[in-house]
Amino acid sequence: MTFSQENNALPQPSADALAVSQQLQTLINAEIGRNNGWISFARYMELALYAPGLGYYSAGSRKLGAAGDFVTAPELSPLFGRTLARQLAELLAQGVPDIIELGAGSGALAAVLLEELAALGRLPQRYRILEVSADLRERQQQRLRACVPQHVSRIEWLDRLPERIDAVVIANEVLDALPVHRIHWHSGDAGEIGVATDGGGYAWATRPAAGAVAAAARQLSLPDDYETEINLAAPALVTDLARRLDRGALLFIDYGFPAREFFHPQRNRGTLMCHYRHHAHADPFLWPGLQDITAHIDFSAIAQAGAALDLLGYVNQAQFLINCGITALLAETPASDVARYAPLAAQAQQLLSPAEMGELFKVIAFGRGIASPLSGFSRGDKSHSL
Repeated sequence: MTFSQENNALPQPSADALAVSQQLQTLINAEIGRNNGWISFARYMELALYAPGLGYYSAGSRKLGAAGDFVTAPELSPLFGRTLARQLAELLAQGVPDIIELGAGSGALAAVLLEELAALGRLPQRYRILEVSADLRERQQQRLRACVPQHVSRIEWLDRLPERIDAVVIANEVLDALPVHRIHWHSGDAGEIGVATDGGGYAWATRPAAGAVAAAARQLSLPDDYETEINLAAPALVTDLARRLDRGALLFIDYGFPAREFFHPQRNRGTLMCHYRHHAHADPFLWPGLQDITAHIDFSAIAQAGAALDLLGYVNQAQFLINCGITALLAETPASDVARYAPLAAQAQQLLSPAEMGELFKVIAFGRGIASPLSGFSRGDKSHSL
């Protein structure tokens, strides 16, 4: 499989960036060598994204925003965070004391949430951030000290999840960045598509699937010659959070589908995607450590992983934001004030449009000890599709 046509259109990294990527490739090559010339794609993805000091999320390149590789909803518009704050305020009003944000990116969402929750009179006792990237943690600290200095005393960074959780846990575009296994279903059995060295680069190499990967593959009804991803890490995270949650809610926002759409016969080469300087392409072996690698989420698997909790709702992002009042927030700016209104309207269009983020992105929530229905799921709930 080659991607030369796509790759030639990409901006070229600097010499310094390429040097960092080469160091990471040396690390990956050694890992492959120690494992008889083959590692799972999940292990490759883990190293490419999270190897200390070298992986995409562990090194110092800018990842988010116009100067980075992709834009998330909080970076796109403050309307996203302001609208989400209304759902969080509803949960905090039920007596849940804290918010825990997993993977806070640039800190943009935290800043807007704290400002808006203060305006609503619903600040949490603590706003806790679990961030595995030391680089991003430093940027978050700088941003929050600059943007919401009056709330800094409420913010703390966590090195690990608390053993017991009494909080609203939010995770925006976190699950899609967890390592995935790749499989090829052929003649009634699964091969695991892993990574081997190939000259100066990497190549796909398939071995018989085993263990949890094989077990997960056999639970799927796949046509012959079908490639897809199996994400064991995301459901494991949800199950772990459910075990720790004494009272509160888990709120996940990410792109993906229920199982019947995720494993549709026409999606027979999976959903793996890479992002570099606002270009999307499909070659995860290009410049390891310099690009993001993601896969869509199977929300049916997420729902099953959270089965110990109450399923509070599942909707697309557009429906969630409309339910929580994004149109009223947009209307606060008069349409006659074109200079202010036009950019906000364009941002709302990106958040809500089915052709942009509105349909592909989904919101799913679980809870324990929470009265429902929540506002975000009051209309258009598609939990029956999971």
